[in-house]
Amino acid sequence: MLVDNGVHGDSRVQKQARSAADAGWDVILLGRSPTGAPQSWQLGAAQVRLLPMPEPLFRKRHQYRRAWLRWPFGYPPNGIAEHRAQQVAAWRAELRFRGAQLALAARAGRRDRAAERWLRVRQVLADLAGHWVWVRTKMHNRALYARRYRNPWDRAVTLFWQLTKGDGAWRRLEPGLWDYELAFGPVVDELAPDLIHANDFRMLGVGARAKVRALAAGRPVRLVWDAHEFLPGIRPWQQHIRWLPAMRAHEREYAPHADAVVTVSEALAEMLRAEHGLPELPAVVLNAPAVEHAPDGAGGNVPDLRRLCRIGADVPLLVYSGSAAEPRGLRTMVDALPELPGVHTALVVNPDLPYVRKLVAHAHRIGVADRLHVLPYVAHWQVVPFLAGADVGVIPIHHWPNHEIALITKFFEYAHARLPLVVSDVQTMARTVRSTGQGEVFRARDVADYARAVRTVLADRERYRAAYDRPGLLAAWTWSAQADILTTLYRHLLDEGERKGPRLSFSVEAGALPNTSAAAGGEPVPAAVIQR
Repeated sequence: MLVDNGVHGDSRVQKQARSAADAGWDVILLGRSPTGAPQSWQLGAAQVRLLPMPEPLFRKRHQYRRAWLRWPFGYPPNGIAEHRAQQVAAWRAELRFRGAQLALAARAGRRDRAAERWLRVRQVLADLAGHWVWVRTKMHNRALYARRYRNPWDRAVTLFWQLTKGDGAWRRLEPGLWDYELAFGPVVDELAPDLIHANDFRMLGVGARAKVRALAAGRPVRLVWDAHEFLPGIRPWQQHIRWLPAMRAHEREYAPHADAVVTVSEALAEMLRAEHGLPELPAVVLNAPAVEHAPDGAGGNVPDLRRLCRIGADVPLLVYSGSAAEPRGLRTMVDALPELPGVHTALVVNPDLPYVRKLVAHAHRIGVADRLHVLPYVAHWQVVPFLAGADVGVIPIHHWPNHEIALITKFFEYAHARLPLVVSDVQTMARTVRSTGQGEVFRARDVADYARAVRTVLADRERYRAAYDRPGLLAAWTWSAQADILTTLYRHLLDEGERKGPRLSFSVEAGALPNTSAAAGGEPVPAAVIQR
């Protein structure tokens, strides 16, 4: 299996790897090391391997040059800016130390006025030097990062490569995609998988090229592409005009190499078939919770949500769990706290993100910081019992094409925690909540309407929880049911490969899965490498 992240926090990939290993496949999950050093560990019976991935091609050509005309005083892009900033910081630290020494001497009756005057002069010089370094560093950063590739010249260059190279234009528009190939490709070849499961669009190319190389060597390989997003509707991850056209071209070039496509919703499956002319509708595998993946004897080790928030059982508690970014609508939750006296909000997110720190600072400004709790992620098998300590699960995401078409991970996690929901009026989620009666819907970005929905749910929580008593509702939203879809697909592809020639295996770009035991019939099953 292949994935373009560090596996931690990616519950879908973790569940895929464990389920495939539990079904009898030898699974290696290849992911990207966040530290630049190789890492490995076991995920159930699966082996995870994180690979270092240098990114020299990610940096644009202009970022290797000085912008003499636009930013003449900017530092050159060779690391000297960081060196000079640290040098001035060290100078100031030395002056603070010297000031402390002079203060102690004065207190002991050995005051040195000349040394104190000279210290003040040096402090002024250090301040001037610090300001000059700040100015030059700001120009340096503007030269490196301020260019958005949105001027007429960049638009013309983008169009030129699209017209002349077609779907191969990504090689010119976003050559950083080759960094993934150079890091993952040789490892996949060495593993010689029978089947490759590639997660998302950036790893699709890695899996497709590995498949072609294996076929050329006389070793058939099957490729499963797991499409998590509808790329034409995604919000660009980089703020320049070339990124989205490059990623779409890359996806179009390699999508025909997939032997099967898996995705997260029926609506997205239809859109992918239309976008890429797929011969079959992609299989839908929901990212439902997998509480069965808890380690043996770990049932009592789930953190207590309310204890971490330092509140009692009678305090109304709203929870959001997942990615933290502006389109996720977390600002709405914070802005509504003044209208919800006594209500607390817990954000289970990455607390180190700049966006999260801005939210906390905003909460301090509006006087609600004591009712906002930022908590780190827990293991994916702990999420459901952890969230069950709240009163309401919130999904305040903004309107964006990809937000309209699927039930996202936290929706199922909240449901299995039997939490009443408050969700924004994105299409699929709002329709589901209204049909099941498990919560209330509010207008996205509307703070007053969000507060209304929260008050409505808190006033009659048990009525909304009762929706989960409907026969079969939660049973369909389990990972075991989704894993059956995946294992059936794998077996079909591998059996088909056996009829045509050598057996096949799959890979997913996220990490590596370890060798597992024999299949039900007692014979070893093909190795699997999954990519995301």
